[in-house]
Amino acid sequence: MADHPVIAAVKLALKTVQVPGGSSLADYPGMSDIILTPSALAFAISVEPGMEGAFGPVQAAATEAANAHAEGRKVLVSITADRAPANAKAGAAPQQKSQVQTSPVKGIKQIIAVASGKGGVGKSTCSVNLALALKSTGLKVGVLDADLYGPSIPKLLGIEGKPAFRDEKMFQPFEAHGLEAMSIGPMLEPDQAVVWRGPMASSALRQLLRETDWGNLDVLIIDLPPGTGDIQISLCQQVELTGVVIVSTPQDLALIDAKKAMDMFMRLKIPIFGLIENMSYFIAPDTGKRYDIFGHGGAKATAEQMNIPFLGEVPLHMSIREQSDAGTPVCASDPDGKEAQAFMEIAKKVA
Repeated sequence: MADHPVIAAVKLALKTVQVPGGSSLADYPGMSDIILTPSALAFAISVEPGMEGAFGPVQAAATEAANAHAEGRKVLVSITADRAPANAKAGAAPQQKSQVQTSPVKGIKQIIAVASGKGGVGKSTCSVNLALALKSTGLKVGVLDADLYGPSIPKLLGIEGKPAFRDEKMFQPFEAHGLEAMSIGPMLEPDQAVVWRGPMASSALRQLLRETDWGNLDVLIIDLPPGTGDIQISLCQQVELTGVVIVSTPQDLALIDAKKAMDMFMRLKIPIFGLIENMSYFIAPDTGKRYDIFGHGGAKATAEQMNIPFLGEVPLHMSIREQSDAGTPVCASDPDGKEAQAFMEIAKKVA
C-alpha cells in the first residue's frame, strides 16, 4: 500500500536532515515507521545509549522538517536508546540506580499511578472515579490515559473531538467533569489500533505527559496499562511518582497478577499507597441479597500478606457500568450514592 501523501512528503523532507556520520535521517536504520493520525504525526529515532545528546540537533531538525508537511498535526519525534551498551561486560552486575534521572512535570505537584497486573479488573473506572473523588475534596486534579493500546478515558469521561493546541504546539487538555484530561484516544480514527513497539509507545507517552499544558494541578492520576511492561518501567524511571494504587478483583487469578505488579513497583522503589478490591460483591436489586461473584476478601488478605494498606471495596453494581458507558462516572453523576461513597472513602485514604 502506497504511503499517505503526508507521510511521503515527510520522508522526502527527512532526506535533508543529516545524522552523525553523514547519512540522511530518511536512510538511517534506526528511523521507525511514521505513524499518522488525524491529529498527530509521530516517529522515533533509535540510537545507541550515550548518543542521545549527539542526536538532539537531529531531533530538532526532524521536527522542523516534519512540521512543514504535517498539515497542522502535532509532530512527535522521539529519541529512544533501549539497547544495552555494546561494551557491557558479560556477567557484570546490574547497576543499582538507573542512568535515567527522574524529573518533575511542570505545573504538577503530585503524580499518582493506578495500576493492575491484568486487564478487565476495572482499573480505568477506578482511576476516573478516584480522580473525581479527590477533586471533590477541593484539589485540582487531572487524568492521563497511559493505556495507549486500549485507551478508555475518553469513553469514561465522555470526551469527543480532537485535542487543541496552545502556544509552542503544547496540547491543550480536555476538560470533563472538572478534570483536566489527556488521552491518545481522540487522536485516532474509530477502531484504529496503535501498532507501536515498546520504545515508541513509551516515548509517545512521555510527550503526552510533558507536552500537555496542564496548568497547575495538585494531583495527576495516571491510568497505566495492565501488566509490567515498557510503559510502566519507563514512566517510573523518568517521572517522580508520589505513589501507586493497585486495583484487583477478589479472585485468585487477578490477585496473582496484582502481586506481580506490586513486586515491580517495590523493585523500582515506588511507594504503594494500597490495594483496591473492585467488583467486590453484588447486591441483587430485587431481593437485596448479597452475592460474592468473584469471591470476597482476597484483596484485603493479600494486602495484609504484603504489608500494604487495604484501601477498600468497590461493589459490582449496574449503575457503575451504566454511568461509565455514558461518560458520566458515578462520582460525577451521583456523588452521594453508595457506589460513589466507596470511591470517596478510598480517596480520603489516598489523600
